Amino acid sequence: MRRRRPRAKESAGQAPAKGLSKAPTGILGVDEITGGGLPRGRPTLVCGGPGCGKTLFATEFLVRGALEYGEPGVFMLFEETAEELAENTRSLGFDLDQMVARGQLAIDHVRVEPSEIEETGEYNLDGLFIRLAYAIDSIKAKRVVLDTIETLFSGFSNQAILRAELRRLFSWLKDRGVTTVITGERGQGQLTRQGLEEYVSDAVILLDHRVSEQRSIRRLRIVKYRGSAHGTNEYPFLIDEQGFSVLPITSLGLDSQASNEVVSFGVQALDEMLGAKGMYRGTSALVSGAAGTGKTSLASSFVDASCRRGERCLFLAYEESPQQLVRNMRSIGIDLQRWIDKGLLQIQAARPSSHGLEMHLVSLHKAITTFQPRALVMDPISSLAGAGTLEEAQAMLIRTIDFLKQKGVTALYTSLTTGDRAIATSEVGISSLIDTWILLRQTELNGERNRTLFVLKSRGMSHSNQVREFILDEHGIGLRDAYLGPEGVLTGSARLAQEARDRERELRQREELAREQSRLLTRHKALEAQREALDVELQNAADELGRLTGDEQRRRERHAGDQKQMAKSRQVDLPRNGRSNSHG
Repeated sequence: MRRRRPRAKESAGQAPAKGLSKAPTGILGVDEITGGGLPRGRPTLVCGGPGCGKTLFATEFLVRGALEYGEPGVFMLFEETAEELAENTRSLGFDLDQMVARGQLAIDHVRVEPSEIEETGEYNLDGLFIRLAYAIDSIKAKRVVLDTIETLFSGFSNQAILRAELRRLFSWLKDRGVTTVITGERGQGQLTRQGLEEYVSDAVILLDHRVSEQRSIRRLRIVKYRGSAHGTNEYPFLIDEQGFSVLPITSLGLDSQASNEVVSFGVQALDEMLGAKGMYRGTSALVSGAAGTGKTSLASSFVDASCRRGERCLFLAYEESPQQLVRNMRSIGIDLQRWIDKGLLQIQAARPSSHGLEMHLVSLHKAITTFQPRALVMDPISSLAGAGTLEEAQAMLIRTIDFLKQKGVTALYTSLTTGDRAIATSEVGISSLIDTWILLRQTELNGERNRTLFVLKSRGMSHSNQVREFILDEHGIGLRDAYLGPEGVLTGSARLAQEARDRERELRQREELAREQSRLLTRHKALEAQREALDVELQNAADELGRLTGDEQRRRERHAGDQKQMAKSRQVDLPRNGRSNSHG
């Protein structure tokens, strides 16, 4: 059996209305639109044209009621046989035969052949009531499906009797207290052929299958719902191998949580250009640039980093097949296949023109619900413009961004820019909604083209304003510091040539500096030698001066001593002030 979907109380966007009991359908998105499910114990009309999914809707209502909510159901068929119904729904993962064997489901085919019916008396549905009552009592059913009701009255022309019996049928179902889904074919200018069912039903769901510009689009609308608020818009729905899915896209709002956790782009140099060293979890990043600038490579690096953290990642590729994407990324050292093998990476590839834009959104919603990734890549979102008008693509992407933020999924979008488009806008006009915007460009110089990268904006954090050279080779993705030459930012061989010229100029400057240093050192040594010689000469002069001064002092001392000695030998006093003290 298929995966178990969330119960209505877990997935509904709003609480059921007070005073009105509801039976959850278990169908993805329907319980959210209806505020909890269909009116319990009352009939609901599901109408639409051929191929719009009425029988599938009714089947899922019964199957999920029995499996997920413990409410057995009766399926009363007027067109298909029980065997045909079981065969048709087996491809969706429903094993009706097994459910019948377990007493969870009762299927009864009422054969109505207009050509064999002769209108001879008053027509009534007493026989149907007996068969229904028996089927309900046999499994104690809580749910009933009648598919399709027009077949029941196809052989009769008395409209008054038909209307009276329809009213009696709906009243009988209410008295039994079973939650009923009645399917009906779309009529001319009215919801059903009889034009009465929509008035006596407590809820009416209209399914529409239209084709616009060769694209098939299915939409669901709640026409009425007595006693309960409900979504009133048209909602796209998808029928695929997993059944019926509806996305209530218009209910999204600006109420997502803001995380402070930071995740890596997978390129360290790019993370360092952002003040938080990466992007905040649950935010969105846009990588835009012309063809061949490396948008998908950068997105794959982001995927690789997410899977390395053990997080699931969903890659929506609109231009390459999964096999081609895996092969191409190996050329830059990124092995996506190992993450696919480990169940961490799921690549879904589809041309945008394969579905309408809202179908892509429904598919995305379904993939997020089932795979539950922490990171997502859409590559490139600009190609979605080919599946509708630019305004429709913008509306779809706005709802996608809001939805992923509400789910806390970190998303990276790539967008193709063409020609000399100004950087102030992106190809699909959603740049104002993006949290981090990275722009890749190609530069042409000296006959070659090279890539550059810069961060245009990053909400909630500072970021580098530098232009970096974006390198892709067999070792992976790298960023080099901006190299400024006479002509501006240089990349590739021009950068290498300029670096060589700068190295040569720097070498000459170093050599000139070395020569000047040598000359100055020689001069310094010469002056130092001269200084030492002068110091010696100065010291010799000082010594000579000291010697002469000492000799003079000693001469004077000897002379004074000689005079004193002579005076003493002559027994005369020494002269005082040049006068003699002797008496003549």
